[in-house]
Amino acid sequence: MKTRLLALAAVGGVVLALGASDRPFAAGAAPVQDTVLPGYWEYTTSAVGVRDTERKCVRPSEINRFFGGLSTRRWSCTYPVREVGGGNARFEGTCRDRKGRTVRVRLSGTYRTESFRFTGGAQLARGTPYLPASITATRISATCPAGAEYF
Repeated sequence: MKTRLLALAAVGGVVLALGASDRPFAAGAAPVQDTVLPGYWEYTTSAVGVRDTERKCVRPSEINRFFGGLSTRRWSCTYPVREVGGGNARFEGTCRDRKGRTVRVRLSGTYRTESFRFTGGAQLARGTPYLPASITATRISATCPAGAEYF
């Protein structure tokens, strides 16, 4: 169970650490809105059969942190491989928690301005298989309800 929770926490950190690359558009692609919009979001992480769903309000000033930041409250992530553009994304990197535990992460999938879905895995120890993981997010509304938790 501890392994499952660690994997889920790492994947949950990834949803907040996904994002914009130094190359804003894929080669040959027409310019498009290449990030998600602010508003009220619901996202679900799943790893090793454990699912967790959260709703957060994301301000315009927080979009880069929500869809392109490198750290969360629990995990500090880096992605040497980060390819985002034209509605497709692929990430490979590591996330480290405050206790020094490191998890390798690789995810890929599609995104639009109001949704994204990434699948892949998290590797808890070097040389072990990647455990299945996914992140699905949907923008519920452009405005946040009273009392909403902010990102």
